[in-house]
Amino acid sequence: MIDIEMIKKLREETGAGMLEVKQALEEHGGDYEEARNVLAKKGAAKAAKKQEERTANDGLIQAYIHAGGKVGSLVHLSCETDFVAKTDDFKKLCTEIAMQVAAGEHADLDELLNDEYLRDPSKKISDLITEVVARTGEKIELRNFCRFSIKD
Repeated sequence: MIDIEMIKKLREETGAGMLEVKQALEEHGGDYEEARNVLAKKGAAKAAKKQEERTANDGLIQAYIHAGGKVGSLVHLSCETDFVAKTDDFKKLCTEIAMQVAAGEHADLDELLNDEYLRDPSKKISDLITEVVARTGEKIELRNFCRFSIKD
């Protein structure tokens, strides 16, 4: 039998529905990691479809200043509604991307999106966006960024 706490935790991690999570766990004999991987792949496929079909005209501009005040960044991340733009999940994503921008120089959006995430090198920045798309159900798009630094 599948533990309800396991279902709850997997739903929070993947953004998948309860029935979908339960089926994934049952199909993989209660193997949490296997079920999570399958749900993540399904979520990525759904997110990719949303990214193609919808427009993202709302969002946030996030600033980040690194300790010492010598490096900073601005990030423009868009989503479909102000409801999602106001969520902690979206705000955290903005902050994480702004920190990533401040941490290194990136030539363009593609380079940034394909950059390894500093906190988890097994992920790319595009993976972070895809995870939030799967949880929120909205298109999210990194529109622009810039980095400022004062050389010593």
